[in-house]
Amino acid sequence: MNKIQMKTPLVEMDGDEMTRILWQYIKEDLLLPYIDLKTEYYDLGLRHRDETDDQVTIDSALATRKYGVAVKCATITPNQARVKEYDLKAMYKSPNGTIRAMLDGTVFRSPIIVKGISPCVKNWNKTFTLARHAYGDVYKNTEMRIDAPGDVYLTYVNEKGEETRTLIHHFDGPGIVQGVHNMDQSIVYFAKTCFEYALDTKQDLWFGAKDTISKTYDARFRDIFQQMYDEEYKEAFDKAGISYFYTLIDDIVARVMKSEGGFVWACKNYDGDVMSDMVSSAFGSLAMMTSVLVSPHGCYEYEAAHGTVMRHYYRHLKGEETSTNSVATIFAWTGALKKRGELDSLPELVSFAEKLESAVLSTIESGCMTKDLAAITTLTDVTVLNSRDFILAIKERLEKEL
Repeated sequence: MNKIQMKTPLVEMDGDEMTRILWQYIKEDLLLPYIDLKTEYYDLGLRHRDETDDQVTIDSALATRKYGVAVKCATITPNQARVKEYDLKAMYKSPNGTIRAMLDGTVFRSPIIVKGISPCVKNWNKTFTLARHAYGDVYKNTEMRIDAPGDVYLTYVNEKGEETRTLIHHFDGPGIVQGVHNMDQSIVYFAKTCFEYALDTKQDLWFGAKDTISKTYDARFRDIFQQMYDEEYKEAFDKAGISYFYTLIDDIVARVMKSEGGFVWACKNYDGDVMSDMVSSAFGSLAMMTSVLVSPHGCYEYEAAHGTVMRHYYRHLKGEETSTNSVATIFAWTGALKKRGELDSLPELVSFAEKLESAVLSTIESGCMTKDLAAITTLTDVTVLNSRDFILAIKERLEKEL
């Protein structure tokens, strides 16, 4: 077959460790034989981020705003151990946090459903989408170590130089302090994309925060959502037969566990980080979830919503066999290719991505899968494949699809 021709490049953000190995396999086996793949490449591997003082991360976000669609591999957010291991010049911030702060918007994550893999929560018979705010909170925080007794204040100085100051805490001894922020405009973007997504998918929208404790910060989220719903979306929601409601985040969690699914769950940034891992794991695996950042600037960034699979990478370096699940990384590529095809009016590119997704699911449903899925599947006569052979098995089915 002739290779599918692309018009506009994707922004390609390479990553770290085992997911970087899978990234190359996916390109070599599942993409390059069929697509004249055009990408603007950025190496977000930790060593290259260190070499560029993390400028490459900023450049990749700017390129995403330019080209409109990006696909990102999992990356390391260094801690003290990583700084020592990689001999880094600094303890760089999360690449995801940097990119999301520059693009703003909402990260939508949904479990990838496949026959033979049942949710741990037995009453979850419908998939649901977790909508995670992509700006602020602890991901844009400022922290300080307090070494001795003293007072810490929250201070605001307006453009006229007038100061408002509130005591955070009087320290009798050493401690720690953290400052977080958000912006009304970003919360408005977050609310709007959540309401629009719920309408597009005809699903109820649930939103939870902790306004009983955070009477200004979390309450601002609550009020913006409610005002927007009352003034702009209530009539459309009623017409579509769907609903919106707000309650405390802990109440939402309890309701989610007892629900059957089939709704959009909106979360603040950190809540969404934690709860999306819980949801994906409960549906089968952290590697079985799609993730896309929808930015108010009109751009989209697709990623695998899991880590770099460090333990498998160290085994790979020793020449040992690994069985690493590449599904979420493949679906990051297919999501980006579908969106690029939609924006560039390339139905053949959209169709290819859909067939690749179908090939992934049918491979698993045939009983050929990685070790993590084999441990939880209800299928019998399962064949456990290593990392590369799983991708090659998908390629074989893709050939038949094409």
